Amino acid sequence: MTLVMEETAVTNEAASAIAPVSAAELYAAILDGSVPFILDVRNEDDFDRWRVEGRASMNILNLPYFEFIEDEEASLETLAKHVSTEEEILVVCAKEGSAQYVAEILRDNGYSVSYLKEGITSWGDLYDVRDVVDGEYGRIIQIARPARGDLSFVLISDGQAAIVDPLRHIDYYLNSINEAGATLTHILDTHAHADHISGGPALKAATGANYYMHPYDAIHPLDMLPATISYNYLHDGQTFQVGQMTIKTIWFPGHTLGQVNYLATTPDGGRYLFTGDGIFLQSFGRPDLGGQGERWTPILYESMFHRLPPHLTDDTYILPAHFSQQDEDGGNGIFVETYATVKGQNDALKPRSLEEFTDYVLGSLPHFPEEYVEIKRVNAGLSQPDEEAASELELGKNICALS
Repeated sequence: MTLVMEETAVTNEAASAIAPVSAAELYAAILDGSVPFILDVRNEDDFDRWRVEGRASMNILNLPYFEFIEDEEASLETLAKHVSTEEEILVVCAKEGSAQYVAEILRDNGYSVSYLKEGITSWGDLYDVRDVVDGEYGRIIQIARPARGDLSFVLISDGQAAIVDPLRHIDYYLNSINEAGATLTHILDTHAHADHISGGPALKAATGANYYMHPYDAIHPLDMLPATISYNYLHDGQTFQVGQMTIKTIWFPGHTLGQVNYLATTPDGGRYLFTGDGIFLQSFGRPDLGGQGERWTPILYESMFHRLPPHLTDDTYILPAHFSQQDEDGGNGIFVETYATVKGQNDALKPRSLEEFTDYVLGSLPHFPEEYVEIKRVNAGLSQPDEEAASELELGKNICALS
């Protein structure tokens, strides 16, 4: 399938023959398996930090644009080793201009080529909205940020709405709720996030809805300073009613001391567990982002193997706050599986003794991004970045899961 290109006016006459592809079109192609060969022309450090990621079958090559400037012939020879002129190529750069420059060279050398409109930044800012459940009693909507592997959810029933783990750009949530003719009544963070800035406080300010967080997460784990944001205390077993949906709070410390899960039950017997950074579909949340990996690992073990299981049935659906690989979506862009399926595919849930679990966890920790310390400050209200600084803090894929 060939990408549907947008018609866009460009100032350069040569570039006008090369159509741009929007981030939304790129994601649609990733989902249906028709994404072209991707040529990323940013420098190597930026490419290593983050890039367009898709299904395992997707092909991507980093060949910096300055190499085309310095030696165009050699660059074309390198490219020819990876892709033929019969294949479609999508060129990606930081903002757009360098991709247009390289795309012109490729077009003039017989390639079918397009470029990513507004560059990699547009990919990073892309949000995807789709229904997980649409029943007579209401809806559960997944709002994802694919480039970051971030997931959040909106529950709507009988004119009321709740949001679980809202991301920074709040208009997507407000639009979904307004289009449904509902009123936001509950803003529910599963924990104080480290990888992204929560939209919870902004949504509270915009709507007046109550913002809920566990008090253990209202203290910065490294600075040991209390949060300055306004929030409502969560406690284990606390329940909320959103129309015909009942939401129960289940304390799940380990990733953070205040991490909770939310179990939503519906009139038709459906069970939907919003796990935050507790259990993912193919991993689980690392216990070291508070600087206490060795101390928090036994707490995580207790939560994962003793505290949570009594609340679960095999037909309970797991809806996590993150994904690591696009292929976790089951082919439809929706990241949800039954607990029975998750137990079968998630090696992290394999029964282990505490000693075995500790060795497994502490031996599988990825690097600790420095930005995460500052993001936790922001989420506690201890720091207020402007839009540019916030975007820089959130750059790249989340690294909340165990490797």
